[in-house]
Order: sequence, then structure tokens, then C-alpha cells
Amino acid sequence: MILYGIPTCDTCKKAQKALEAAGHSVSFRDIRRDPLTATEIARLVAEFGDRLINRTSTTYRGFNDFLKASEAEVQIAEAPTVMKRPVIEADGALYLGWDEAVQASLLK
Repeated sequence: MILYGIPTCDTCKKAQKALEAAGHSVSFRDIRRDPLTATEIARLVAEFGDRLINRTSTTYRGFNDFLKASEAEVQIAEAPTVMKRPVIEADGALYLGWDEAVQASLLK
């Protein structure tokens, strides 16, 4: 299981802690230190579309008009922290965020 996020994200910390407590082996990938490849970004955008972009983040709000109008792939490549977090990859499936539905799926 891979958790994509940043180490300072409280939601990422909560998700990792809960997953490990449930007995999952979690590999944390810091998307700032180890940015996603173009192929990885394309896969995530194909799965989640525009939902992958956190439009309420300070990163997004700091974008110029050109970047705000750009495709999600460009936004994430330019500033990985604009990605909604966490993204969790488990058994080939992808999950976005840490809401009740994601928890129900992964904390079995």
C-alpha cells in the first residue's frame, strides 16, 4: 500500500496511523521530495479528474490565471502540493482523501 502525500499534512498522518493500526504495511511517498512522474500524474488524473486538485489550498490560490486555467496534469507537475491528499494505492485500486467511504474500504 502506498500513501502519496506530504509529511506535514494532518490528514495524511491520520490516514497512515489508522492504516498501520489496522495492520496494513504503508509505504509513504513524499510528493514534494519525490515528485510524481508524468505517467503517474496522468494515471491519477484519469482516475479522479479535476477532483484531484485542491482548489481551496493556498498553493492553488497562489497560482496565476494561466496556471489556474491549465489542465490538472500541468498544475500538479508545477506544484505537487496542489494535489488533494492523501492518494492511497492499495491492491491496484486508487483512493482519494480520507473520508468515511475510503476508511470503510481500507480499514477492514
